[in-house]
Amino acid sequence: MAGSKYAYVKSFEQPDSLLPNTFLVCRIDGHAFHRFTSLHEFQKPNDERGLRLMDAAAKAVMEEFPDIVLAFGESDEYSFLLRRSAALYTRRQSKIVTSIVSLFTASYIFLWPKFFSSSPPSLHLDPDKNKEEEGDQFNLSSTTTTLLYPPTFDGRIVCYPTEKEVKDYFRWRQVDTHINNLYNTVFWALVQQGGQTTTEAHATLRGTVSSQKHEILFSRFGINYNTLPARYRKGSILVRETLPEALELQPQLQITTPSETQALEKEDISSQEERKDEQPVQGRSREPTQGDLTTENNDPENDNSNSKENEDSEESRKRARAREKKLEKIRRKKEEKEKARGKGKAGVVVLHEDLIGEEFWERRGEVVFEGGS
Repeated sequence: MAGSKYAYVKSFEQPDSLLPNTFLVCRIDGHAFHRFTSLHEFQKPNDERGLRLMDAAAKAVMEEFPDIVLAFGESDEYSFLLRRSAALYTRRQSKIVTSIVSLFTASYIFLWPKFFSSSPPSLHLDPDKNKEEEGDQFNLSSTTTTLLYPPTFDGRIVCYPTEKEVKDYFRWRQVDTHINNLYNTVFWALVQQGGQTTTEAHATLRGTVSSQKHEILFSRFGINYNTLPARYRKGSILVRETLPEALELQPQLQITTPSETQALEKEDISSQEERKDEQPVQGRSREPTQGDLTTENNDPENDNSNSKENEDSEESRKRARAREKKLEKIRRKKEEKEKARGKGKAGVVVLHEDLIGEEFWERRGEVVFEGGS
């Protein structure tokens, strides 16, 4: 920025760097989406197109920012986890939040025609009539639903000190998904199939607990809530996946880099020079024994030659084994780093799994929590 007499105004800016060595969670949320979904005639209680569009926009964000290692979405919100070592925009809060929110919003608008056709797909509460196929884009027509006005999202970011708080945060969001979706599923069943008004449906559900909502769905509408699509009940989880084929080929195809080779060769040369320096000293300090004299009388040249060859051969084998171990250690360390940072990845994938238990975190915790607690 060019200096001028007006540059003093920059001194009024407030520093907003986030705490170092903490996990960062940025959550974006749709602004006034009740109105937005109504005007654009989203299906109730869940519009498959809208949920997949949210996933696609979140995927675009993860692909742009490698420091994001995990994301979770439900309804009109998405949460992004940045690794603890993230140095994105020198951890400036305003830069991180605005960059994520603006890219998400732009992607949502840009991808809108890909997911919203002129006629929404026929989705039902009955799971047998609504088989979900991953990868479907619902691009059913060349004519798309016109975007009547641009959607907007707000955002915030929070620092979490340990893995426990991060896990509990995402558990909190998934529990919220369960609660909201169960309520909305029963509510819209009462309205769409039960003939109640929205006011009557709210009154029917007022004060009910989870088991009662399940009972209403099953006894009155024949709907088993637990068989509904996992996307609705559990939300969407975005993670980075590595191709198994790539991982299998790495050990055979991996070549030691020139710097690694030079380091190993230098080490071999140094060890050889040390052995050369040691041999004369050992020879001068050692007094000949009777056995030595006897050996010399028999065939000293052959015996000395055989002994030296055996020693050299054994020493060579030791050096080779040490070299192999060192190379294997370097390769293993590199593979772990590449796996953790997503190198050789197939890309970002969408899952619909449980985050409340420990299974997900046990399988993926090493990548999500790179660097430890």
